[in-house]
Amino acid sequence: MNKDVVRNKLYKEFIKPTTRKKNFIGIEIEIPIINLNKEAVDFDVVHEITDKFQNNYLDFKPEGIDYEGNIFSLKNPETDDIVCYDCSYNNIEFAMGKEKDLFKNNDRFCDYYSFVKESFEEYNHTLTGMGINPYRKYNINKPIPSERYLMLYHHLKSIEKYDDVPMHFHKYPEYGMFSSASQVQLDVYKDDLIKTINVFSKIEPIKALLFSNSVFLDENKHLTCFRDALWEYSTHGVNPHNIGGYDVDFKSLDDLQAYLESLNIYCVMRDEAYINFPSMNLLDYFNQEYVTGEIYHNGEYRSIDIKPNIEDIKYLRPFKFINLTFRGTVEFRSICTQPIRDSMCVAAFHLGLKDKLDELEYIIDNDEVIYHKGYTAGELRKLLIHEEIPSFVDKKGICKLSKDIVDLASEGLKERGIGEEVFVKPLYERIKMHTNPGKELITSIHSGVKLESIIDDYGKLD
Repeated sequence: MNKDVVRNKLYKEFIKPTTRKKNFIGIEIEIPIINLNKEAVDFDVVHEITDKFQNNYLDFKPEGIDYEGNIFSLKNPETDDIVCYDCSYNNIEFAMGKEKDLFKNNDRFCDYYSFVKESFEEYNHTLTGMGINPYRKYNINKPIPSERYLMLYHHLKSIEKYDDVPMHFHKYPEYGMFSSASQVQLDVYKDDLIKTINVFSKIEPIKALLFSNSVFLDENKHLTCFRDALWEYSTHGVNPHNIGGYDVDFKSLDDLQAYLESLNIYCVMRDEAYINFPSMNLLDYFNQEYVTGEIYHNGEYRSIDIKPNIEDIKYLRPFKFINLTFRGTVEFRSICTQPIRDSMCVAAFHLGLKDKLDELEYIIDNDEVIYHKGYTAGELRKLLIHEEIPSFVDKKGICKLSKDIVDLASEGLKERGIGEEVFVKPLYERIKMHTNPGKELITSIHSGVKLESIIDDYGKLD
């Protein structure tokens, strides 16, 4: 296939949608489900509560039904809110429809969350705000029996297909079933796209300090954000451009276009069925006459040859810290699920900084605490997700840097005139105490606090 055809299609799908000026916010919050009996989450209970939710919120209609006839996704067509299960029935997601202020999203989220949590508590289950399910070892980690999630798990399990790749894989292909994120989508206009990606990429280390909340209990528990490694050392990370941050400065949309061309693709659909194949460069995929993949049929996978089609670009699924979407939005996805009471601080932080790019860039350009010391933003993030930050980092200095950035976010929110700056208040306490939710969890366990108490605390709305 002609490369120009592929490039034009990439532009049309990823960049052209940003030419429409909008100013909406989209929020997705994934939350682990926990069986307080220290047993596997009871999926029968999950299905009962899904039905109960639908009966109580009559505007929600089934959007996804698995192969066993169970609902795994409900959507309100009026608000576009979605309540669903992410990867498995161990993880619930509240995806809030686009809004222009955070209070509306927060009100609806709190309503849904309260109802679902109280419903689970009737069965001695609960929800909590952590980026890794603290009871993961008790759970049955199997994917939702649906096209997408079976395909995804099949891809993550296929490490034997990459014996010539110079990387090591971790042993948790089921990590999507026990890890949870708090994601934000913001409308970004085309003229601001390059600067948004460049500047926000540079503050990933500060975001790690402020928001880390993925402690892998029993293993690697000195890391406050183990989620990063789960993505990087999986089959999603075969091409490092598909995951993590951007450790380059884009000079133009042409640079961004070239980056999109460098991504890998690993699945497409034919006749409403997913087909997996070994992850390969997008241009290489379209350069082949046929690609051999695997299709799930009647409980097993069989080989199938497919002819690449230009429409397959819609199945390009990078998992960058910052992603361009087909909606014309920029999705920020590097932050763990937060303690529930602080859920809106993630969206507020990004929203407040969105129109403060020049000021944010000035702060970074003039910093001497962590920047301009020979480290890339990606390298700094890896250093700053440790329980103890490196000795070369001045603790007072990095607290001031973090506060300057949160102050800027707060200023941006104040200028919106809605009062949303209230949502970043928890970040000031974290800066003052030199901590984040992940570090707090580690410290609490070291101090003898029971995990059950932390689960309860991180699951409270207030």
